[in-house]
Amino acid sequence: MSALPTVAGAFRSGFMASSRLSALPLLVLPRPTVQACCQRFLLKTSAPSQKLSSLPSSSFSTSYQTPSTQHYSPNFDTLYNTMEPFTYTQNPSRVIFGSGTLKQLPTELTRQNLSKPLLLTTPEQVSQGEMVQSLLTDFTVAGIFSQATMHTPTEVTDKALEYMKSTAADCLISIGGGSTIGLGKAMSIRTGLPHICIPTTYAGSEMTPILGETAAGVKKTRSDPKILPGTVVYDVDLTMTLPVGMSSTSGVNAIAHAVEALYATNANPVTSLLALEGIRALAIALPQIVASPQSPEARQLALYGAWLCGSCLGSVGMSLHHKLCHTLGGTFNLPHAQTHTIVLPHALAYNLPGLAPEVQKRLGDAFPESNGDPIRGLNVLLEKLGVEKALKAYGMKEEDVDKAADLAVANPYANPRKVERDGVREVIRRAWAGEPAKQDL
Repeated sequence: MSALPTVAGAFRSGFMASSRLSALPLLVLPRPTVQACCQRFLLKTSAPSQKLSSLPSSSFSTSYQTPSTQHYSPNFDTLYNTMEPFTYTQNPSRVIFGSGTLKQLPTELTRQNLSKPLLLTTPEQVSQGEMVQSLLTDFTVAGIFSQATMHTPTEVTDKALEYMKSTAADCLISIGGGSTIGLGKAMSIRTGLPHICIPTTYAGSEMTPILGETAAGVKKTRSDPKILPGTVVYDVDLTMTLPVGMSSTSGVNAIAHAVEALYATNANPVTSLLALEGIRALAIALPQIVASPQSPEARQLALYGAWLCGSCLGSVGMSLHHKLCHTLGGTFNLPHAQTHTIVLPHALAYNLPGLAPEVQKRLGDAFPESNGDPIRGLNVLLEKLGVEKALKAYGMKEEDVDKAADLAVANPYANPRKVERDGVREVIRRAWAGEPAKQDL
């Protein structure tokens, strides 16, 4: 029996048959997910970890065992007395998830009374744009704008807007990763046109009301509910050919959203449940993808985890890690997902002393082979994935470390540990050099 939990079974039971998946509210989770999350989030006991074998076999075809030797069991009287007040805002996006769901795109356009979409891609993904176009024979496709670029430069957005005006498009469809989705967000917030996303990576931008744009070498981020794409079509089939390297780095990029969601100033029980489930799903799926890139179960589990992690990024604030990655990427033109992958263990090592013991434990439990230490768990995961660990491999120079540190501390922002230049500089230096993350910052 495979050690990989087949979430496909959970989807069929908790949502509906994957061939008929339609819009899902954010909190309509598979039954095993809900039960597992309750076990993990609530109060700690000394009982051994229990498999979810009591669930019907149609819900989960293999057991899903938490990595730790302890689990959380519901004790609602104590929970009621100890739960802190919180605020939770649910983002109103429509999610269509499954295998072959791209075929539902014409129905989705009709549902929204849209008839003339402009398709957005990168230069490398024009063929995917043409594939989408071939599905829309009953519609007038306004065209394909294929110049989406990493870090969403405003000059590219301006060019895309000019092209859009010449076509009289009534909506935007972005297919690809963060670069294409970012362009769609930038155009949608400027024009008010509906935006439908078709993600082909695991980065999670499609689930957030956040837009990062680069102008004159400086990347700035803003958040607005109107930036959130209205519909997201997750088609597992589109990820089957995603190269292993990009699968790994975009997956770790998604994990970063969930990690920081757990210690956000506006963290809440709902987001924390999604974050833990998202981390676990990706930490299990990504090594499986490295070993077997064509595994549909691993690909489905990874995309499921990416959806959950992206939902976290869209619901709560982010801290040091995301600030560093936006600074490094926008200033030195470093690749987005790879930068997140390299920086994450070091940023977490910096913040770990500022985290509550319970948050530290949950993070440790979320990573297989962590032995309760989330830094070790991340280091082990990156070793399994075989990813690059040094920013210098992508062109960052050692003399850039000081400039990056100055920029990273220039404006105050929420973080569980006080942001101090010397410590932040050391985080950046270690990430530049490719050193293993250590808890000595």
